[in-house]
Amino acid sequence: MTDACIRAVVESIHSSPTQAVLYLSGGASLALGLLMSVPGASNTVLEAVLPYSRMSMIQLLAKIPAKYCSQQTADEMALLAYNRALKLSSPGSPVLGVGFTGSLATTRPKQGDHRFHLSTRTSDRHWASTVTLSKSRSRREGFKLLPTEDECERFFDEDKELEQLINGQICFKVYPFSSDKSNGDRKIILPGSFNPLHDGHLKLLEAATSICGDGYPCFELSAINADKPPLSIPQIKERVMQFEKIGKTVIISNQPYFYKKAELFPGSAFVIGADTAVRLINPKYYDGSYDRMIETLSGCKRTGCTFIVAGRKVDGTFKVLEDFDVPEVLKDMFVPIPAERFRMDISSTEIRRSCGL
Repeated sequence: MTDACIRAVVESIHSSPTQAVLYLSGGASLALGLLMSVPGASNTVLEAVLPYSRMSMIQLLAKIPAKYCSQQTADEMALLAYNRALKLSSPGSPVLGVGFTGSLATTRPKQGDHRFHLSTRTSDRHWASTVTLSKSRSRREGFKLLPTEDECERFFDEDKELEQLINGQICFKVYPFSSDKSNGDRKIILPGSFNPLHDGHLKLLEAATSICGDGYPCFELSAINADKPPLSIPQIKERVMQFEKIGKTVIISNQPYFYKKAELFPGSAFVIGADTAVRLINPKYYDGSYDRMIETLSGCKRTGCTFIVAGRKVDGTFKVLEDFDVPEVLKDMFVPIPAERFRMDISSTEIRRSCGL
């Protein structure tokens, strides 16, 4: 392929809205150089990692692979890259995870074929290919394909993707129903069960967004509950429909705990009520250990996360953030929403009761 053809292909890639994370082992480092050499790479590449040594690969996969150069390893790399791309991308942006492992020409005598395994993962598609090459003296001498080439493709519908989320294969799924433009990479997230979604949720997120000043407002529903069975796929889809009707973005995650949410959405502002805030700073929920509470929330703080706190009823009395003793080391993590900016005492539980549900 001529330099002009390569440039045209790379320019076409950069013109796509898809953002990618690439985990590449072996000879694909040359392809990465070509991808990065054409202006516009920042539109496409969120992150690129070259796990070149065995220990690097082991740390990436968090295990010793059965074979370092195999389709299974490439598939696992692509899935990890896809989950990483979800975390790094703007909400609703199409993302791609790429995994590559190859056994190509080296400076030492080599047994077996020269081959590579390529895998890509998107929200609804997994594509994998194994290619065997003729042996040559160097990686730049124009590999020649042999007849042995294997390719497969699988597609996922919404139910399958949600099943993968519940099982922990993917970390979250975004339903980008909102037409609002993001004012930055930071997410302003209102977590909840949304059973049902009501006007209080909408006004609370609106108030928090006005306080934060910039960011992408969205709701977050965890498919996994700390104290209850996981939501079923029909339950998730039913609740998602509420957001579709009003054109608001919702993220379905598999993490019920805030210290895990902070890992999923680093740098985000989480919108919570005073009832949740008082639990966050209560050592009771950290096996009775004050030090563990400080350590856990300090970990959230290091990710850049903050908590935007609205007044709520606590034990029957309306409370605001200032009514609680937040440890000094954590105070800058907690930002109050003044009661005059937002106050709504009714809860989803009370709405269900009033409707006889």
